[in-house]
Amino acid sequence: MAGECVPEVPDLGEMDEEELWELINDNRHRISLGVRPCILIPYLRQARVLSEMDEDEILSCHNLTNRSMRTSYMLDLLRTQGRNGAVALLESLMIHYPTLYTQVTGRKPSTEPSRFSGLIKYSELTEYLVRAVTVMQKELQEARCEAGRMSARCASLESEIGQIMEQEEKSRCLQSENERIRRQLCSLQHEVTKLKDEKCELYMRYTAAMEEKSAVNMRLHDLNLQVYQLQTELQKVQTENKIQKQHSLRCASSAETPQLQEEVRSLRCQLVKAEKLDPARQDILAQDLAEAIDSQVELAEQLRCYREENEKLLTEKQGLLDQKELLSLQVQQLTLDCNMHQQKNTVIQNQSRELQAERDQAYLSRDEAQAMIARILAEKDTLRCQLVELQEKVFSLQGKRSPRDQRQSCDEREVDWESPTSSYEQCSIPTRRRLCRMDAVNPMSLSPSSSECEDAAASSVRSHTAEPPSAESLRRRKESLYTDISLETALADSLLDDFVFLPSVGSEDKLTPKLSSSSDGLSRTSAPPFLMRSRPRAIRVNGRVLSISLQGDALLSQLAVIGGNKTGVFVHQVTEGSAAHTVGISPGAQIVEVKYEQNQKALRMVLEDSTLEEAMWALGQVTGLCHLSLRPRQADYEMLLQQLQSSETSSGDSFYVRVNMSLPAGPNGTLTVFCNDILHVTNTRPTGTDDSWHASQVHPCQLLDLQSGTLPNYYRAQRLLIQAIEDMSFQTKKSLKAWRVMAQNEEKAVRIVSTGRQGRNPLWVSVEDEQNKSTDSDTSAPKCCLSLMPYTLVTPHYPPTCRPVLLLPTILGRVLDNKLAGWRGFQLCEPEVLSSTEYAARLQKSEILEDCEQGRDCYYTLQSVEKVMTKGIHCVLPLGLDCVRRLHRAEIFPIIIFISQSARSARKLRSKLQLPSRWEEQLLACSRSEEPLLDKLPCLYHSVAADSWCDPTSLMTNLRTIIWGEQKKIVWVEPDLF
Repeated sequence: MAGECVPEVPDLGEMDEEELWELINDNRHRISLGVRPCILIPYLRQARVLSEMDEDEILSCHNLTNRSMRTSYMLDLLRTQGRNGAVALLESLMIHYPTLYTQVTGRKPSTEPSRFSGLIKYSELTEYLVRAVTVMQKELQEARCEAGRMSARCASLESEIGQIMEQEEKSRCLQSENERIRRQLCSLQHEVTKLKDEKCELYMRYTAAMEEKSAVNMRLHDLNLQVYQLQTELQKVQTENKIQKQHSLRCASSAETPQLQEEVRSLRCQLVKAEKLDPARQDILAQDLAEAIDSQVELAEQLRCYREENEKLLTEKQGLLDQKELLSLQVQQLTLDCNMHQQKNTVIQNQSRELQAERDQAYLSRDEAQAMIARILAEKDTLRCQLVELQEKVFSLQGKRSPRDQRQSCDEREVDWESPTSSYEQCSIPTRRRLCRMDAVNPMSLSPSSSECEDAAASSVRSHTAEPPSAESLRRRKESLYTDISLETALADSLLDDFVFLPSVGSEDKLTPKLSSSSDGLSRTSAPPFLMRSRPRAIRVNGRVLSISLQGDALLSQLAVIGGNKTGVFVHQVTEGSAAHTVGISPGAQIVEVKYEQNQKALRMVLEDSTLEEAMWALGQVTGLCHLSLRPRQADYEMLLQQLQSSETSSGDSFYVRVNMSLPAGPNGTLTVFCNDILHVTNTRPTGTDDSWHASQVHPCQLLDLQSGTLPNYYRAQRLLIQAIEDMSFQTKKSLKAWRVMAQNEEKAVRIVSTGRQGRNPLWVSVEDEQNKSTDSDTSAPKCCLSLMPYTLVTPHYPPTCRPVLLLPTILGRVLDNKLAGWRGFQLCEPEVLSSTEYAARLQKSEILEDCEQGRDCYYTLQSVEKVMTKGIHCVLPLGLDCVRRLHRAEIFPIIIFISQSARSARKLRSKLQLPSRWEEQLLACSRSEEPLLDKLPCLYHSVAADSWCDPTSLMTNLRTIIWGEQKKIVWVEPDLF
């Protein structure tokens, strides 16, 4: 009935795009409430107005919480398709919702094919309707089956309901009985509670009474103690008073009593005489008596004053005595301190004398050992001289033999000498120059690939005109060589601080040149066999680094190593009887570098900062003669062993990496990592695995390890990275599905980083070609090899002030910079006006960030950024990506925020901000060009999804929240720029 009330509209084929969408928008509310998107989407997909991604977005987006919102969002997507979207929507309504179609268009649905759209051909529409009818029949059959099942289920539920009703009646009776028992229990509990309260009150009263009694007893005890103290003081005062009275009486009686008695007797005599004298005499006597009485009073007053002075003196004496006791205590304390310091000084002096004696003894032992070595070498030189003289005698005897014997000897041993003036055929006895000792040659100064002529050139004994020795002489020289080696090795044990003697580890083929009877003679570049070195070379220890030569075949079977890049690689165990054990390598020595020869090239690998995995790989590559540089660090080695035994650390490795690919979780505790995650690698050779690392995830704001586990090592991860790139390139079904899921979750799959832009991978061990290095050749392969990097080394930085803010894409950043600068705590970076001289000086110091578009002489500089940062606020940078590396060189780490763009978000921004129509295309082009460049930055950035905001206001709010969160985080920077 409602459809009849709608006025009839013109023919849909004659209506343009705006009229069709105006008709749909007028009925938008009705369509949103009455349409299910899942029913219309198959037809719309058939009409090619919606894609598979659109279908997933409509049906799976978490922001669309109900059917009306999904239908409304579907209408918005169809609006972007223009007239085709409107026509396809009306045709789908005509097929699936004919009543709603009549209400919207005012026309009755027709079974004729669409005459105005042309979106779907008639045959395709028929096929689509047949498929729809088939699906509906299947659904109807399934619904009937489901209804049968539901009816059976309903009958079983009714029987269950009857049983439940009976059980409910029983439970009701039990519940009433339970309520009665509960009420009775509650009343009993109430009475028990009252009794407990009364008992508690009685306890409280009893406790209060006991406390009062205790307080009274304590007060009585205090009063008794005070009475006793007062009685004691009273007795003491009475005793003192009595003593003072006795003392005063004794003093008065002893000093004044005889004099007073004498005066009394004289006065009495005078009084008797006065009675006999006349009255005048009596007056005189009376006057004298009064004067005597006055003088007596004065004497009494003086006595009182003297007593007061005596009391004062006694008080002062007591004070002086107390002060004396205090000073005596201080003197005792100072005496103890003085004695303690004297003892300390005595101990230190004794230790110093002992150290000095030990030092003198060590110097004396060293001098004696050096003198012994010099004496032994001198004796050896004397013996060599005697040996040469004996050889000359032998040569002279050989020269006196018959010519036939001489020709036979020449055929057996035909030699070319270095001196052009002498030859073996002349058989004359040449004169020899005096033997002299040559300087010892450092074995490291010679290349491992040097020929036997260079070894002969370093010999300590040279002869230009001597005859070749016999085979017996060569045998004796070889035995003497081994004897000298054992003697000097024994002497070297006491002189490790000054010299290290290295026994020869070469084969007999290297010690004794082969003589060929078919050759014309030895080459002029080779030395005669008897001029070989008769003792091992000696080198002085420089910087506590020992250089040791040994036969390095199966070097890892000769010694075991522990450690890593944080602590260094140490020798842990040495196999007894091996070449490493013979040359004196012991546990606790750090392996600094290793040199060896491979394919006639001298290779050098530095292991001072390498990981345990790289060190074991490098040592496993050694073949033949090698040279190890060792640094003794016994204390650090023992500390590492204690940490390993106490499980504080699992190895000596510790470094941080940035993951450049996503890896799913696997068996045996493998970590789930995503691209751009930061991991702390703590062990590159965990027990039981050869191709895995042990690592932990890092807290974004603190340098703390979180969840730990294993992950593929560098080389296995590199293979996985290459495989992932191949899967993405070939776009197989499986990889395409995974790619779509990852794109939906907005997680980056891989980050392409190669070693081409930084020369060498920092996670690889340094392998250098010594020959190419010495000849300044540029043919070293590792320097120019291009290789993908699954992990990148990073270092943490902690910016002390508010970090600058850089918004990308650049076109959108120019619009949002002014809005962001209007917030509190943000300020726009202002350009500076510079002259040509100032610009050249600033440019030379790398202080120019970017040119300003406002004026010809305006530039953004580091000083303008630092000026804002000193205020404690964020500096908003209206710049591009090129400024990031310039800021990093100045230790300024900006917050980089990239706002992802799509066609809808760009159109939304253009309409909200009222920007030109061309601005939308420019924004999308700028976003597509700058997004790949973000992976080339040496730091992390934050990406904002295109559907995470709905208008510019919400976008600015999200940006401010992101900036506050990024300010708290640690800044991880790749070290290729530093």
